[in-house]
Amino acid sequence: MDTPDRTDRREADPRVADLGFARVDVDRAARTGDPEVVYGAGKTPDQVVTILRTLHERHPDRAVLATRVSEEALVAVAGALPDAEIDPVARAVTLGPLPTGRGTVAVVAAGTSDAPVAAEAALTIRVHGAGVDRVDDVGVAGLHRLLAVQERLAAADCLVVVAGMEGALPSVVGGLTGVPLVAVPTSVGYGASLGGIAALLGMLNSCAPGITVVNIDNGYGAGVHAARVARNAAPRSGEPG
Repeated sequence: MDTPDRTDRREADPRVADLGFARVDVDRAARTGDPEVVYGAGKTPDQVVTILRTLHERHPDRAVLATRVSEEALVAVAGALPDAEIDPVARAVTLGPLPTGRGTVAVVAAGTSDAPVAAEAALTIRVHGAGVDRVDDVGVAGLHRLLAVQERLAAADCLVVVAGMEGALPSVVGGLTGVPLVAVPTSVGYGASLGGIAALLGMLNSCAPGITVVNIDNGYGAGVHAARVARNAAPRSGEPG
């Protein structure tokens, strides 16, 4: 039976920074090679600033990333962390130096309306240690634009293909190259696109082999996967291992 004056003497876990409102995983970089990323949606500006600062203090030698950051939080970060880099298109923030890229990921966007998701993917790839080649506005409505960059697609170690509407672009790209491909459906489109569900289903049902599909608007998830593929593929292309 517990005595009334018993005290909980659990030792603090050095792998976690307990901020009261969040338990930040400061050991993730050591476990996985990639540090924890701040998902800004639903967090107050002060919370975003505090988590970014905490992660940066634990590994100042590489960039910390915050995604889906609100306009208010972007302003707060710019004021409190003057060394932070703001990407208004991606709605994301980095704090600390970006690593030298190993391998190359081509981020292919169907149209300019897909730019926020493509930008999130591109920034995520750079933070996670791979180089980026942006290929924008090559949707299937103007197929000649895609055919004109076919050599760039084939030269990449991995592809991230971002498209809304009916989501056909990854299937076409997958039929033109044998490069590992991550498809990202976006919520761009008219009513029957159902907020990206039509594109998601189109990509999941692609007849082109070798396509991996992430969730709607998930440029971050696609970027992490593609960067890991490119980093591991880099030695075959003569880059440092």
